[in-house]
Amino acid sequence: MSTSKFPTIPGTVEPSILEEEGQAGIVKTPLLTPTSTSRVPEKIPLTTDQQSKYEWLLRQANEWVEVHSTKGHSGPLTDSEKIWLTRECLLRYLRATKWHEKEAEKRILETLVWRREYGVEELTADHIGPENMTGKQVILGYDKQCRPCHYLNPGRQNTDVSPRQVQHLVFMLEQVIELMPAQQETLSLLINFKQSKHRSNTAPGIGQGREVLHILQTHYPERLGRAMIINVPWVVWGFFKLITPFIDPLTREKLKFNEDMTQFVPKEQLWAEFPGGQLQFEYDHDIYWPALQRLRAEKRAERVRRWEMGGRKIGEAEDYLKGQDHQGTWPPSIGGPARVPAEIAVKA
Repeated sequence: MSTSKFPTIPGTVEPSILEEEGQAGIVKTPLLTPTSTSRVPEKIPLTTDQQSKYEWLLRQANEWVEVHSTKGHSGPLTDSEKIWLTRECLLRYLRATKWHEKEAEKRILETLVWRREYGVEELTADHIGPENMTGKQVILGYDKQCRPCHYLNPGRQNTDVSPRQVQHLVFMLEQVIELMPAQQETLSLLINFKQSKHRSNTAPGIGQGREVLHILQTHYPERLGRAMIINVPWVVWGFFKLITPFIDPLTREKLKFNEDMTQFVPKEQLWAEFPGGQLQFEYDHDIYWPALQRLRAEKRAERVRRWEMGGRKIGEAEDYLKGQDHQGTWPPSIGGPARVPAEIAVKA
C-alpha cells in the first residue's frame, strides 16, 4: 500500500491517503467533495439595472493598469490580480455596496492595495505553519450548501499574540476560497471555544478582534455564509458584546450560537469534536499541512491554466476557472473560447 501523504487530485495518479486512513476509521487530510445530497442554493438572474452596473464596473476594471500604493508597492496590475478580478468578485463588491457601482470600484481598488501592502500572496506555508502545529484552524468537509467548513479552535492556541496570528487567518481564508467548489462563493465558519488544559481565555484581544473584523468585512465581502459558534464562555460573550457594534448587521444575522450544527452540516462531514459530528478526524500537522498545500497548489495551477486558455481576461467566470463550464466569458479575447454566460447573482 502506498505511503503517500497527499490526497488524490483530479488529473494525477497519486493514491489517496483518504482511502488509507479510512480503513482505520481516521481521516487526516482535507475532504475533496461535498456529500452527494448537498446542494448549492438556487441562484437568481441579475436585474437589468444590476447587469448595467456590472458592465460599467467591468469596463472600469479593464482600464486599470496600475495599483497605486503609498507604502512602496505601486506597480502594474499583475496576472494574479487580474485572475482575482473575476466576474463574481466584481459582483460581490457590488452586492456589498448595495449596488453603488462607484463605491464598489473604490473598495475593490482599496482591496488591491491592501493585498499588496499586507503581502497576501507572499504569505507562505513555511511562515504560517508554526501557527497551525496544533490544528487551531482546519479546513475540513462541506456543509449542506456545499460551503467548505473552516474550523477555528481557539483552545488549541499555541502562540502568543503577534501579527502572524492574523496573517494565519488570512492565509487560511485564501486556502478555503481556493477550495470552494463551482457555483459556491461562501464558507461556513465553525468555532469551538472549548477550553484547553493550557488556555482558559480563548478570546482574542479587542484590538486584534477589530483588526480581523475590518479585514473580513472590508476585503472579503460576501464570503461568510454562516458562522456556527459553540462552548461560548462568559469571557467570550463579553468579547462578542464589545465587538458587536463593529459587526455589519447582515453579518450578525449569519452568527449562530450553540445551535445544532447538524442542521447545517451533514453528520458524516461534521468533525466529531462538534456535537452530532460523525467524521473521525485527527489533526497530524505532518500529514494535513502538506496535503492542504498540495491540494491548493494543484487547484491554483488549474485555475491559472484555464484563465490563460480563456484569453487572460479580467471578469472571467469563476465556474469556468473551476472547471464547471467548458468555455469562458463573453466577449472573447483573440484566440480564446467564448460563451454568453447565464447572468446570475447569489442570493444574499
